[in-house]
Amino acid sequence: MSGHLDLIDLKIIESLGGNGRIRLSELAEVVGLSIPSVSERLDKLQKNGIIKGFTMEVDERQLGFDIQAFVRVRVDSSKHYKSFVEHVMKEEEIMECYSVTGEGSHILKVMTHNTASLERFLSRIQSWPGVLGTNTSIVLSQLKKNNRICAEIVRNNLQDRQVLITFDEKKSKK
Repeated sequence: MSGHLDLIDLKIIESLGGNGRIRLSELAEVVGLSIPSVSERLDKLQKNGIIKGFTMEVDERQLGFDIQAFVRVRVDSSKHYKSFVEHVMKEEEIMECYSVTGEGSHILKVMTHNTASLERFLSRIQSWPGVLGTNTSIVLSQLKKNNRICAEIVRNNLQDRQVLITFDEKKSKK
């Protein structure tokens, strides 16, 4: 596969995005290959870092985490970057952290129990070296979450970058 993908690889990725627990036999049927061939392709996709892992999705509210928030953080300079990242890695309430452009330097996705625990959390962040301020948006409801990557969109992107291999259907069936 050496850095190149074909349409079957894209079908595998799309199918796994819709259901990460799909059986190999079902996946083989979807993409039109044998189970060993699909297994080999999965191994290569993982080895090449295209598939990074398989995860589960949890309903946080059922576990008592009633507050989800996005916290935009302003850090005064890059000299505090390493310290900021170290603090982020230690905080269990931080589910995701992104370095961003625009207003602020980072966006944190935070999950916590209630507004009191969110307030304590924000107080901790604001005490970190180099943090100038935060701006917090509390999530009221999630309207869309998509783990599935559309094969057609990926195909168009990869063709533009010339890393997609397409096979002649008649030749590949021989």
